[in-house]
Parts: sequence; C-alpha cells; structure tokens
Amino acid sequence: MENTITTAVPLLENEYVKELFTIMEANRAPTAKELLAILNQVGAMERQLDAAVTELAALRRELNAAREQPHSVKTVLQNSGAAMEKSVTVVRDRLDSMKQTIIEGCKNAVDAFREKGISALDNITRFFKLRPMLESIHGELNKGIRSGRSAMDRIESMSTEYHEAGRHIKNMGRTLMGKEAAVEAKPAGKLAKSLMAPFRAELSCFSTMKGNVEKALSRLDTLEQAAQRKPSVQKNIQALSEKLAREEKSAPAAEKSRPVSHEAR
Repeated sequence: MENTITTAVPLLENEYVKELFTIMEANRAPTAKELLAILNQVGAMERQLDAAVTELAALRRELNAAREQPHSVKTVLQNSGAAMEKSVTVVRDRLDSMKQTIIEGCKNAVDAFREKGISALDNITRFFKLRPMLESIHGELNKGIRSGRSAMDRIESMSTEYHEAGRHIKNMGRTLMGKEAAVEAKPAGKLAKSLMAPFRAELSCFSTMKGNVEKALSRLDTLEQAAQRKPSVQKNIQALSEKLAREEKSAPAAEKSRPVSHEAR
C-alpha cells in the first residue's frame, strides 16, 4: 500500500528525488542534467499510459458493439483488444516498479553522499539499474503495437472482402439485367474505419511511449559512458601523482651522488 501511494506521486515531487537533485546541483554534478532528462521521460510515459487507459474505454465500447458483427470480425476485435489491454496492464505494473526502484535509488544515493561525499555519485547509474526495466517496457510496447497493427490489417482485409463479395452479387444482378459489371470494389467503409479508430488511437499512445523509452535509453547511454570515462581519468591522475612522487623521491639521491667540482683558486 505504501509503495502504491509513493509511486502515485510524480517522480520529481518525491522527497528523496528532490533531495538528491538538490545535492547534485549544489555540488555541480555533471550527471544531474542527464538523470533529470531520464526522469522527465518516465513522467512522459506515465502521461501517455493514462491516455492509453482512456483509449481502452473506447476500445471496450467497440468490443461491446461487436456482438452485432459477423463472428470473424468479433473474434479479431476481442482477441486484439484483450492483447492490447494486457499490454497496458503489464506496462503499468513495470512502470510502477521502475518508479519505486528510482525512488529507492535516490534514497541510497543520498545516503552514500552523506557517508562518502560527492565522489560517491560519480557512477550515479549504479543506484538505479534502469536498463533492464526500460528494455522490458520497450519490448511490451512492441508487442502491443504489433497486436494493434495486426487488428487493423485484419479489419481492413475483411472489409475489403465484404465489399468485394457485395460487388460480385451486384454484378450478377447487373449481368442478368444486361448491364456492364462494376470493375473496382469500394475502399474500407465507415464501419471499418469506426472499428479501427480505437486501435489507431491506442497505437498512437504506444508509439509515443516507445519513443519516450528510447530517449531515456539514449540518455542512459550517456550516463554509463561518462561513468566508464571517470575511472580512466582518475587512474591517469593517480599514475601521474605516483610518477611525480617517485621523481621527487629520487631527486635528493641524485644530488648526493653527483661529484663535487673544486675550482682553482
């Protein structure tokens, strides 16, 4: 229950998240910008998910209306609608889990700063483990997008078949009446467009969320690369310091071993 209440609050309003960013900004941590961008993308995902839930209501209305449609149409709508609804539920659960992980990561990062100072935040990504969660959400969104596109293709195909069958029947009548047969079938009608509309709206939400995930992953790449460069720079500095220390240590010995020259008086 506590987790549900915590994740219901926007990420940037959470006390631990705000405290971490206050620390990072006060210490001019260069990773603050990228981390903030990732959290903004998570917030955008939440808003798109809310829109997807709203579109599900329209999809359910179409499913209820599908009882009056032929069995094949009704089956496509019901199966595809159930698949997309499942994707929304899975994405919501994973997004809530990711938010909770981010909040706990911010808390742990603040504790590490208090114990070891700002250097504890050099590899900020180690507190969150975001990549597997983002990739998991990305995969589920792809499944939902495939289901929606498949449903729209099937609806359009069945609509074309329906109009083609109607054209054949009309042509039989025209032939009996001695008239020339119609050549082209009509495109998808109003009913097909009406049935596809909620799937199209749901696909728009899923596609936008997928874009948010990809942007977050791109920012995460930047953070991870910065974390890899940091130890390398520190290692070079340490090596240089050790070299200077050795040179300073050997300098007095070299002075002592140098022969003293006596000038003629």
